[in-house]
Amino acid sequence: MSDAPIKFGTDGWRAIIADDYTFVNLERVARATAEWLLDDYSNSPSVVLGHDMRFLGPQFAERAAEILADAGVHVTVADTPVSTPAVSWATQAMGADAGVVITASHNPPEYNGYKLKAHFGGPAPPEMVATVENAVRPAADLPDALPDFDTLTSDGHISLHDIRSGYLNALHNALDIEAIKDSGLRIAHDAMYGAGQGLVTSLLGDEQVVPLRHEHNPGFHGVAPEPIEDRLDDLSETVAESDCAAGLANDGDADRIGMVDENGDYVSSHRILSLLTKYLHEERGLNGSIVKTFSTTHMLDKMAERYGLPIETTPIGFKHIAAKMAEGNILVGGEESGGIGATGHIPERDGIYIGLLIVEMMVERGKTLSALVDELLEDFGPHYNYRDDIHIREDQKANVLDRLDAGGGLDEINGHPVERLDTLDGFKHITDNGWLLIRPSGTEPVLRVYSEAESPEAAKALVKDASAQLGLDD
Repeated sequence: MSDAPIKFGTDGWRAIIADDYTFVNLERVARATAEWLLDDYSNSPSVVLGHDMRFLGPQFAERAAEILADAGVHVTVADTPVSTPAVSWATQAMGADAGVVITASHNPPEYNGYKLKAHFGGPAPPEMVATVENAVRPAADLPDALPDFDTLTSDGHISLHDIRSGYLNALHNALDIEAIKDSGLRIAHDAMYGAGQGLVTSLLGDEQVVPLRHEHNPGFHGVAPEPIEDRLDDLSETVAESDCAAGLANDGDADRIGMVDENGDYVSSHRILSLLTKYLHEERGLNGSIVKTFSTTHMLDKMAERYGLPIETTPIGFKHIAAKMAEGNILVGGEESGGIGATGHIPERDGIYIGLLIVEMMVERGKTLSALVDELLEDFGPHYNYRDDIHIREDQKANVLDRLDAGGGLDEINGHPVERLDTLDGFKHITDNGWLLIRPSGTEPVLRVYSEAESPEAAKALVKDASAQLGLDD
């Protein structure tokens, strides 16, 4: 297994610990990263490196740091577990050439991973990732012995740094924290045992924050730390029982956001993106492009048309959005899965920043989150989304995708003829009643089926009918 190909998905390399995610394979990826940096930057490139709360995170981070430092890269290592956005912020703030995060993000607990960040403080663009992927060598090419972490630290090749505190200061400067504190609004924060634990409390104080799942538990109690609706029941109950104005949830490395309103009702990423667009443009008077991924609400298209703002759709993966945020004037950028970035901060998705920016909106507008959502639907019409993640064998997944490719997609879905098929990233069927997208996951053995329609029932019916046609409901 030590010479098996290393493939990066939509957001880094991820694999099951002790299967493909081994110290040897991690060394191969770290050595490839060093080769890329030495070729493309200078004779003395620099990297910021951190890890989240996953199993063996500190040990994997130390080994990656040893490989990078031994190859001639100066490595700044976070002295505590940190979120992915914190590493991205530090990469930009410290002028490093790249960032590395040992994390598997929202994947199940048996996974770990390796995220690569560009110098601008966001996910490495596809061409950078491809360069690293192509540079991965067989295990036999690795050095026989490495200087240990302490020796490399003593020699100055590795340095420890308090990245967490600097990141919190950056958030304080980017948000109106004082207004949120003065409002007295209570916020429930579900860290899902991930790297976001304690961050909201550090910003707002113990009396204003009700923490959930802030303990150290590398196994996440057996549940993948993804802030989607069916995993936030405890957050919904806590908000209702604790008289909270809203609930925030973050994934394992705290770059994704999930939210519930004051009633404990889930507020999707589609709604959060749309709310931010409305707030930043109407209330703050800001302009800029809207960038969204292929599976994200068409409400944003309506908003762009009304506000006179440019809009662009990219393939799935925040790395496609981050590069555009680094290059141009982007108002908001985001994806259906909870990865959202906005102007005023780093060109990176950041679950803490986005969640508190919505709370800031609530304070500024003097309205509850549910009232803001109702206002949004009244202004731009009903848009409801549904998603089903279907675990499937690789051969079955390939058969479904081959069938869709050969047949030009489905002809009709739930009685509605397909008017157009878009294949930017998967198979997106446009009907007179909304749209349906079928796409394979880039990091898991999963086929994702997404939809949008004018009612929750219609959105779900599109997914269920398409799944039945393709034999995915067995």
